[in-house]
Amino acid sequence: MMLVLQLLLAHVIGDFLLQPHQWVLHKRKDKLKSPYFYVHILIHALVLFIIFQFQLKYWLAIVISIISHFIIDYFKLLLENKINEKALFLLDQAAHILIIGWIVLIYQNIEINLDNLWRPQTLLFVLAVLCITTVSSVLMKIIMNSWSIEEDDYSDSLKNAGKYIGILERLFVFLFIILNQWQAIGFLIAAKSVFRFGDLSRSKDRKLTEYILIGTLLSFGLALAIGLGYVYLSKTMAS
Repeated sequence: MMLVLQLLLAHVIGDFLLQPHQWVLHKRKDKLKSPYFYVHILIHALVLFIIFQFQLKYWLAIVISIISHFIIDYFKLLLENKINEKALFLLDQAAHILIIGWIVLIYQNIEINLDNLWRPQTLLFVLAVLCITTVSSVLMKIIMNSWSIEEDDYSDSLKNAGKYIGILERLFVFLFIILNQWQAIGFLIAAKSVFRFGDLSRSKDRKLTEYILIGTLLSFGLALAIGLGYVYLSKTMAS
């Protein structure tokens, strides 16, 4: 566990804390000609040496981490403007995490039992998350399409913002139920009410107020039902 924390800490410090945004922009522009590309690699190497306290037994971990960091960042620069920026960032971070996992496997005798992925408890959790996100979104859309608010103009809203807000709030409710933090759910409802107060105060009649209340109660209701169902079934499987 200590090795994982050390490698992750070095990655976070080198990739985020000690890499100014100006360096990132310069690397995107000049690619391998940018001196910041090599400075970034050197900083990452120095951070690794410091975190590992210059212990020789970790020389292989340091070498693999530095070389892999150079290769991953090199291909990231080549793929700039060819792949979606968000997707490229996620792929970049996933590659670094995979390298960290490989280093840990080299140094520690860890057995990965893939059979755990097919345990009933794991499948139940995946099913619950899918129901909280995708299935609930579809149900919400079908039910809420029964009403239309003609006076409400969504042209100045973020695309699909309502959908993602609903998914996030249901995930939070699901997490709070698992952790048995019911007071946090009350805080979440109160916080959403405060943020939606502006929409309610601008409404000319009760239609928008009723529309928002139905959507909010339906979203929280689905999250509560799925969360409580998951807790009950998981306890049943454990007993």
